[in-house]
Amino acid sequence: MSKDSPDSAQLPPEMLVKALGLIDYMLGDALRVKDADIVLTEMSERIRDAGLPLDRATSIVRLLHAEAVAYARFWERGKGARSYSFPFSRDPNDQYDKSPAAKVHRTREWLVLWLPDTPDDAYNLVPELKEQGLTHYVMIPVFMANGMSNTFSFATQSKDGFSDLDFAFFRMVFPAIAACQEILTTHRIMGEVIRMYVGNEPYERILSGDVHRGQVTRIKSAILFADMRQFTALTADMEAEDATRLLNDYYDCIVPAIEKNGGEVLKFMGDGVLAIFRVLDDEEKTCANAATATREALSEVSGFDGERSFEVGIALHFGEVAFGNIGSGTRLDYTIIGRDVNLASRVAGLCGTLDEILLVSKAFCERVKDEKTRSLGHYRLKGLSVEEEIFVIST
Repeated sequence: MSKDSPDSAQLPPEMLVKALGLIDYMLGDALRVKDADIVLTEMSERIRDAGLPLDRATSIVRLLHAEAVAYARFWERGKGARSYSFPFSRDPNDQYDKSPAAKVHRTREWLVLWLPDTPDDAYNLVPELKEQGLTHYVMIPVFMANGMSNTFSFATQSKDGFSDLDFAFFRMVFPAIAACQEILTTHRIMGEVIRMYVGNEPYERILSGDVHRGQVTRIKSAILFADMRQFTALTADMEAEDATRLLNDYYDCIVPAIEKNGGEVLKFMGDGVLAIFRVLDDEEKTCANAATATREALSEVSGFDGERSFEVGIALHFGEVAFGNIGSGTRLDYTIIGRDVNLASRVAGLCGTLDEILLVSKAFCERVKDEKTRSLGHYRLKGLSVEEEIFVIST
């Protein structure tokens, strides 16, 4: 790409029309497509249709995600699009520092490599690009309004590489490509962050407009409340980092089993886990799923061989939960409330008193008729006006 390369005004009429069509797509229909692989494929094929010898295009975006730091999408001519995530790790990793992405983020300039003349050790990606038969490679930085840095790259196998007109085309359409990437990325990040902190049900309701105080939605469900026993005593002499690690080990035993069996974790309350299994078809099947999840979670706890062991108590109840916004002014919490939520919490509190790892309410017991249950009698639970019959269930 020479300094006197033509600008977009000098593009041939047919290529100019193709460029304007791509811009229109990236700022229009592409923003309404839910699968970004489709957008990348359509974009790449439109670039080829404009006459550019494009053989590979990639989009790499940063994520705000509990288990991943970035997401990459690849399009290759004849193969279509594929994608994968870069997992989060606390271990030092210098791969980014050796990458073309690090260079363009630092310089804020386009990086153009004529691969036949580029040493293999110039960047960590060079050997892979050469192995794929690519000759010309360009990586472009994208800086989002929120401060996050992403990239786009284009490559060709053409023996002549990209021409000056090709680069003029890229220069003309890239602001629209970058804008589309930012909009789609921002939408994804917003959804993932909300879901990560409040759960699927609140996420869907918040984005659908349920953001005002006093709005309540009632759902019939099995309710699971798990509590780590003696958490205060266990962590009394721990550093904050060690206590956090213990909590995460505990959550790793409880949460996957809940999600695997159709449940949804709504709240982490210190060492407490509140989850629901909403009724989708019939109540008995819902409660059976909750019982299965509980057994699997307890099995994980009993088999845990980490640095510090722990015990848990779990309560299962069936009833109605109410989703609603509570708070003051612009600071709200989307939470679940109701008598049945309180009852599940109180039953979980009895696990330590009765030295049981799993207790269920009468309402839950009535919906798991195939389970072996035994009544422990009636108990007056704090904050509730009537006594509740409590049962143990075989684990």
